[in-house]
Amino acid sequence: MGNPLLALGFDLAWNDITAADVEPGIDALVAEAEAAIAAIGAPDTPRTYAGTLGALEEAPAKLGVALTVVGHLEAVRTTPELREAWNRARPTAAAFLASIPLDAALYGALRDFATTDEAAALEAPYDRLLRKTLEEFERHGAALGEADKARLREVDVALTKVSTRFGQNVLDATNAWELLVDEEATLAGLPASAREAARQDAASRGQEGWRFTLQAPSYLAVMRHLDDGALRERTWRAFNGRAAAGSKENWSLIGEILALRAEKASLLGHEDFADFVLEDRMARSGAAAAAFVEDLRARTSPAADAETAELLAFRRELEGPDAPELAPWDVAYFAEKLRKARFAFDDEALRPYFAVDRVLAGLFALVESLYGVRIAERDAAVWHPSVRCYGIHEGERLVAAFYVDLFPRDDKRGGAWMNPLRSGVGEDAGAAPNGIGPHLGLFCANVTPPLGDAPALLTHAEVETLFHEFGHLLHHAFSEVPVRSLGGTNVAWDFVELPSQIMENFCWERRSLDLFARHHGTEAPIPDALFDKLVGARTYRAASGQMRQLGFAAVDLALHRELDAAGATRESIRSFGNAVLAAHAPAQLPEDYAMLCAFTHLFASPTGYAAGYYSYKWAEVLDADAFTRFRESGVVSAEVGRDFRAAILARGDSDDPAALFERFMGRGPSLDALLERIGLAA
Repeated sequence: MGNPLLALGFDLAWNDITAADVEPGIDALVAEAEAAIAAIGAPDTPRTYAGTLGALEEAPAKLGVALTVVGHLEAVRTTPELREAWNRARPTAAAFLASIPLDAALYGALRDFATTDEAAALEAPYDRLLRKTLEEFERHGAALGEADKARLREVDVALTKVSTRFGQNVLDATNAWELLVDEEATLAGLPASAREAARQDAASRGQEGWRFTLQAPSYLAVMRHLDDGALRERTWRAFNGRAAAGSKENWSLIGEILALRAEKASLLGHEDFADFVLEDRMARSGAAAAAFVEDLRARTSPAADAETAELLAFRRELEGPDAPELAPWDVAYFAEKLRKARFAFDDEALRPYFAVDRVLAGLFALVESLYGVRIAERDAAVWHPSVRCYGIHEGERLVAAFYVDLFPRDDKRGGAWMNPLRSGVGEDAGAAPNGIGPHLGLFCANVTPPLGDAPALLTHAEVETLFHEFGHLLHHAFSEVPVRSLGGTNVAWDFVELPSQIMENFCWERRSLDLFARHHGTEAPIPDALFDKLVGARTYRAASGQMRQLGFAAVDLALHRELDAAGATRESIRSFGNAVLAAHAPAQLPEDYAMLCAFTHLFASPTGYAAGYYSYKWAEVLDADAFTRFRESGVVSAEVGRDFRAAILARGDSDDPAALFERFMGRGPSLDALLERIGLAA
């Protein structure tokens, strides 16, 4: 049997891929892509679209799919052997990919083509592809001297290695910690669902009692509900101290990553890494992104301060005037108590209405109503028995297929994400009548798992997470761009969250909730009184929530714009970063606060959300504004869905994102809808 990575079909044979396949498979695909790149730059290759830009689009395509597949397996089914193989293979691929814009012959071939009559006559989106490709080559060092090109290659390989280690350290540190409780009285305040999950987790490992971990469902239940402040503190410190000490320590890796990024930006002629990263995004510069964050912070801070004062006053109502100031591990706990007191609303009361299968069915029904498609389960190989595969159909045509992996496992990293696996254009289009074949993707989460024979019952926040990730998936699935690198989610990073975040809005509307929110035992919809409490509580501590996100955005930009990375030490990074985060926090942070050591958004890939975390808020402005069209048309509007699909989801990066937004809304974005949504309009 040959190496499965060399012949990955549309329906992937996940379980046929072994650790032994990874290095030889990636090496072979790199060699194949290198040969294709060399052929483009050869003097006798015609300087046509097919011979240059078109060939460049296809050259690394098979390698890209294989890298995504192996990287995904290492994230959801990791083993020591697979990790070791991935760590060896990934730098080889990174070195090759980083070398593409540094290839003088290739760059020359593209420039030669750009002077031809064929290039001058290119229509959209091919003209945009030519312009952006030349700009990307120049941005990534095509015009550098050979010595600087060589150093840039070294920097890119080093970034790949160190950022991979960062993410793996976080996974290992997360899995290494557990809290085993042997007396049920200690669990006072904890909901029955969380107690049962902890009991079953312990029993599955042959342990007596209740086992708690740093996986999101377990951790958040402890922080929000457990009466025992000492155990909350212990859990909070463990979560915010992951990968901060010992053999899996990440402080030194953060220093290496920041220094390498700063050097890369300098080599490429930029003052800092933020300016390099944001040059081709909607913000355009680090200064503009920082100004956006600061503007929102100024609008939000007074309300957040008032919320903190109110929370402390509430604690002192409960515990007396001498109750201490709020510690970080107290905030979520007392916030949940105050929410119950003010709104008589307990998020746990919604769980019975959010059985996971019903949520998925409702999500799919919503998408079917909005976009005129049909979603049905497919028979396909998967990487774990709990994973399912679905197809999106339009008439007889398969538009896309996708995998869904929802629950935590020890061999799976935390968080939620979407991956595009295959784009049905170019050689992947096959004989599709419109030149675009089916797309393939996946989305993953770590939501509350099922307990025994009962269905998995989700929190409202977990439902939002599933809608969010499916929004990313739809951006990929509905792409109609005939150019792979301009399709789907290949858009400016501060635009990519619009399709995902707009989906979250449907989790707050009665008409869309009624598609799926039914009591798992009685089939009754959410009672009006409970729905009113949910909506009424939406703006509860919204300013504090926004300040938290702005803190992450601010520390990201500050680390990449202001910190002297070359001379940074563990202590200087910690103190610098924590000073920024403390300015956005509702409680005083301890000196050893180490959230940065587990900030995978920033440090678990060569770029990722680095200098781009602000994009969550940037896109929130866009999604709040864009959703006003849905609300004004009755929420589940096929007409508005059709327009959103045509103007945003189908268009990828085939046009400037600001133009796409204006095409949908008929105007530029407004901040008003976001401020109104979180209760800060006044």
